[in-house]
Amino acid sequence: MKKVLFTHSYFYRFDPKQWKAKQPFPPLATITAAAFIRNYGYEVRLFDTALRESPEEIIQAIDEFKPGYLVIYDDGFNYLTKMCLTNMRQAAFRIAQIAKQKNLTVIVSSSDATDHYDKYLNNGADYIIIGEAEHTLRELLEALNSGSNNLSEINGLVFKACNQIVRTNARQIEHNLDIFPIAAWDLVNINDYKKIWAEGKKEFSLNIATTRGCPFKCNWCAKPIYGNRYNSRSPENVVDEIEFLQRQYGVNYFWFCDDIFGLKPGWVQNFRDEAKQRNLKFRYKIQSRVDLLLKEDTIDALAESGADIVWVGAESGSQKILDAMDKGTTVDEIYSATKLLKSKNIKVGFFLQFGYLGETKEDIDKTIQMVLDLMPDEIGISVSYPLPGTKFYEIVKEQLKEKTNWTDSDELAVMFRSTFNPVYYKKLHRYVHKVFRKKVGKESLRKILANPFGINKNILRSALLTMYYLPAEFVDRITLKKLESLN
Repeated sequence: MKKVLFTHSYFYRFDPKQWKAKQPFPPLATITAAAFIRNYGYEVRLFDTALRESPEEIIQAIDEFKPGYLVIYDDGFNYLTKMCLTNMRQAAFRIAQIAKQKNLTVIVSSSDATDHYDKYLNNGADYIIIGEAEHTLRELLEALNSGSNNLSEINGLVFKACNQIVRTNARQIEHNLDIFPIAAWDLVNINDYKKIWAEGKKEFSLNIATTRGCPFKCNWCAKPIYGNRYNSRSPENVVDEIEFLQRQYGVNYFWFCDDIFGLKPGWVQNFRDEAKQRNLKFRYKIQSRVDLLLKEDTIDALAESGADIVWVGAESGSQKILDAMDKGTTVDEIYSATKLLKSKNIKVGFFLQFGYLGETKEDIDKTIQMVLDLMPDEIGISVSYPLPGTKFYEIVKEQLKEKTNWTDSDELAVMFRSTFNPVYYKKLHRYVHKVFRKKVGKESLRKILANPFGINKNILRSALLTMYYLPAEFVDRITLKKLESLN
């Protein structure tokens, strides 16, 4: 049987915060694996759960396609899947159970299944792939099709045999990423995604991965799929995909969803040169580290190749907390990189993290002050989240008890003993957003007063919202003071 139905477990509708944002991305890792397997003679289809309403909808797809295999292959390039949200775990279980009722062989590759393979094996999965999955999946399918009994010789696999769980040797990751084909974008209904983005009045964007893995060792960051190694596609290979997506779907904005974009010396510069040589015009957003951005002419190359916004893991304005996280960056570098990016007309986004072990009110205040000093264009706030396989998780795991995962990405529950109670951090998240937006509004008011005839709709809206954020921020500040006293 050479029919393989690919799917994944991330339902945007099951994550209210993300569904409200109306910026869904296709499951990139899933369709990359599908393209790879298709090259070996398999007929593949995608049941894309991203915009679906229920796991039950897969029944029709199975009945129509009649596959022999169902591969639940989560998008390891999307941070939302790394969080192992319980809503998505339950969806994966239900999809696997439906597939077993239809007598399909169920194969799973995901961060959550890597950490909890026993749970998945007990809920319908036949095989769990550990680590980078494409080669393991190909070898497994070939073995199953040939009737081979030597599954224990396939690296990167977990399965049951004689009521015992068998875990094979670790799979070595692929160093030459150019061997993987461009993702099977034809399996995705791009117009459905465009429609959602249009509803949110956002410029449509597609996701591209240029690298796999991260060599840095922030002690709260899990890397269950690609590990601590760092491999990248060639700039030419990446530009090939951009050119294809522009021509095929008219896309001119991209999210490079790498953990770290352009780490290899000279890569960003070569990428810029390749895009210029082909006369391609596009804009993009990336994630990077402040220390890397300050090397050589990296920021110049980003600006010249179309970088629109760079998200950095600022995390905290307290050096004490950055050091405790093993972040390897300094507050001074955050200030320097932010100012340099802005000088090149590149927007800046800050990922911020509250509630890390040992964080005090003074540390929190330093983070808020950093935001107000630098005024990034966007901020994303979370609380420290212990992921299995991390040093941070090992430190706090005895405190986790039954609560080890969030239901959805907006839960923001602190699952270990932190300085303040969980309600405090939930309120702090809202408060910092209001403080930030209040200052944005004040700056908009200054622009209007300086040039009343040069304003646009966004500046006017921001200025008017100041009237909301002023009292709202004050009320939240009073509430936070009361919550502090409860500890």
